[in-house]
Amino acid sequence: MSNPMKTASPMLLLCAALLTQPAAAAAPEAVVTPLMTEPLPDYPGKEALMISVVYPPGAVDPIHRHDAHAFVYVLEGTVVMQLRGGKQVTLKPGQTFYEGPNDVHTVGRNASKTKPAKFIVLLLKNKGAPVLTPVQ
Repeated sequence: MSNPMKTASPMLLLCAALLTQPAAAAAPEAVVTPLMTEPLPDYPGKEALMISVVYPPGAVDPIHRHDAHAFVYVLEGTVVMQLRGGKQVTLKPGQTFYEGPNDVHTVGRNASKTKPAKFIVLLLKNKGAPVLTPVQ
């Protein structure tokens, strides 16, 4: 008959070793800065929101949607974007990207692990609606 303590001991040591390991560092998050909001009187209930987004090196967005028309203009660095069902694109300064109100943004990340990326987004959305809605 085997001794349960001899069998359990290596398992306990393994569990203890795993619990004391530092957790993997999460990717840095985007820094979003509102630049301006403007009501659109010709479109009742709608507003324009302009934001600046900085992706630190290695930043990755969660899968999300904007429930808005989103117009992206890259200022610095290189950004990788993809919409559900669409092709992945790599954008450099001066290039643009569009997301519609029903699009799901599956990839949004800084292409560089060493340099930040910066872009401007103009959102045409419902007044008071959130900028981003996470999608599972």
